[in-house]
Amino acid sequence: MKLSEENFEMLEENQVMVTGMTSSRYLATFETDVTKWQKNLGRISEVYQIIGEVQRTWTFLENLFIHSDEVRKELPEESDRFIGIDAEVRKILKDGVEKKNANIFCNQDYVLPALEDVQKQLTICEKALNDFMSSKRRSFPRFYFVSPTDLLDILSNGSSPAKIMVHMPKIFQAIDTLELKEEGVRPAAIGMHSCVGKEYVPFTDNLKLLGKVENYLQDVIDIMRKSLNNIAGDSLKRFGSMKKDDWLKDDPAQITLLINLMQWCIAVENGFEKVKTDPTAMKTALSEQIVLLKNLIIMVQGDLDKPMRQKIMCMITMDAHSRDIIDKLNNAGVTSGDDFQWQSQLKAYWDADKKDF
Repeated sequence: MKLSEENFEMLEENQVMVTGMTSSRYLATFETDVTKWQKNLGRISEVYQIIGEVQRTWTFLENLFIHSDEVRKELPEESDRFIGIDAEVRKILKDGVEKKNANIFCNQDYVLPALEDVQKQLTICEKALNDFMSSKRRSFPRFYFVSPTDLLDILSNGSSPAKIMVHMPKIFQAIDTLELKEEGVRPAAIGMHSCVGKEYVPFTDNLKLLGKVENYLQDVIDIMRKSLNNIAGDSLKRFGSMKKDDWLKDDPAQITLLINLMQWCIAVENGFEKVKTDPTAMKTALSEQIVLLKNLIIMVQGDLDKPMRQKIMCMITMDAHSRDIIDKLNNAGVTSGDDFQWQSQLKAYWDADKKDF
């Protein structure tokens, strides 16, 4: 409920006009009417301001305290309080609709005190809700990167995982959505879709999305890491038994790039070992790196879909850098993995004994 723009402008004009009348030398003749209109117009302005704030807060909180099982379960006292607030706001708004006259409605004795009391009660509910959101952010820190409105939507729909999939890119970088499989009351997550390159990565195990939203989202992080860890281990085993241009087609881009970096580290350090008996070992490693890079360039010149082309272009950038590093090591005469020139490079290794992926 609100005043139209024309009526609001009229209200302001009339307030200015009445204020001017109070300084008139003829005020005594019309003082009763002037005082009455000054009071009535002032009350309309007060009610107009406070009812706008009340309606904004009330409509925002209604969906949470009335329609969200999660919020009602976590904040039972404030939810009961809001039921009373909801009834009072509806009563006031219904009266306004029936009166259809701002002057008559706003100057009823009960309206302004009732709105002030409702506003005070809404502030209590809003504070409790903010404390509730802070506790959720502490239990699942990724919620700190989500706006309050989105977080409230996530919490209010936590028992319906399909409804919060729209927020997945805000919680997990580069994740568009999870692949869900309906299983009884709650679905299970069986994989993830990337919004970069449009890739799909299946999870090692199906994850039933049970309990509170912050708990099952933490489980999603764990299954993501476990699945990528398993895919990486399998990819590393296949790398040595397949041609590189065949191998890089099978895995998600981040795994392909990671394993490629690992293999480069292995090739360089193997060169350091061989140089003890073969002085040309590092030059051979450089030649092999150049051949791999040329093969990738030939691939990218062919007919590829967009995700594969993007993956290979990233790998070409990495392999060109790797080639330059080997060339730099050769020019500097580096023959040991302990040399600073090698130690200063970004490297990746596979630790088979490390369990906390």
